[in-house]
Amino acid sequence: MASLRTIRRRITSVKNTQQITRAMKMIAAARLKKAQDNLMSSRPYSTKMKDTTESLVARTDTGTHPLLERREKRRAVLLVISSDRGLCGAFNANIFREAVRFLKAQETETSLVLIGRKAQEFFKRREFSIKKEYKDIYNDFSFENAVEVGTDITGDYEKGEIDSVFMIYNYFESILSQNTTLSTLLPIGSEKKETDDDTTATESEKESASVDFICEPSQLEILNVLLPRFINTQIYRALLESMAGEYSARMTAMDAATENAAELIESLTLTYNKARQASITKELIEVVSGADAMQG
Repeated sequence: MASLRTIRRRITSVKNTQQITRAMKMIAAARLKKAQDNLMSSRPYSTKMKDTTESLVARTDTGTHPLLERREKRRAVLLVISSDRGLCGAFNANIFREAVRFLKAQETETSLVLIGRKAQEFFKRREFSIKKEYKDIYNDFSFENAVEVGTDITGDYEKGEIDSVFMIYNYFESILSQNTTLSTLLPIGSEKKETDDDTTATESEKESASVDFICEPSQLEILNVLLPRFINTQIYRALLESMAGEYSARMTAMDAATENAAELIESLTLTYNKARQASITKELIEVVSGADAMQG
């Protein structure tokens, strides 16, 4: 059995760790509230923009704008959104597992655009082509960060350097659930066409499909403004989803770690008390045995 001093040191160490995990849980909970508010306020706008853009694109010739052009898929890009920090359970591991599965299933040349230090650390140790990395993007985070990523991606697509762009991130379902999501960014409208089913379309969708738009000053000028902003908005929302999911995952993980520490402290305290009782009993036996020997 370990010595009393060793057990006391372990109890102290676990208590210190418990204080850290409890503090990290509280910090994550505070940051989650702000991230969740930002996400919930952005969802209606990004959803409506997605519906409007896809409805407009469905009535537009793919040759009208470079971001609508569908080319032979020879070079693809996968945008991977992870966190900068760990200690958030399987939040990053789920992203990496799905990303690796997607990359291995691709028949075309696929490179990576990485957001988050954890993604950079993971893929640098593996034989995948990394096109670009964005570091410290969550520091002083704003819509301009999404614009920077979106501008680079759309620029490469318009130049013909890439033929399709996919994005993988954690969708914030609830505090206890974050779902790994894979979506198509470019070409715009391709994802909807691949997944649409006219037999299951709702009445509102059918009604929307029957509406025609009058574009002023011109369709091209509207698309020049709308499509890049649409891409930036989708990236911005994905980043917000990821941030909210990260904080919720960390809060849950730190809560579990705090409870595990409490159970370990209880177990070590019981072991310590048993060892202390055994030590006292042994000392009493030695004293009594010594007294009997002197009397004898």
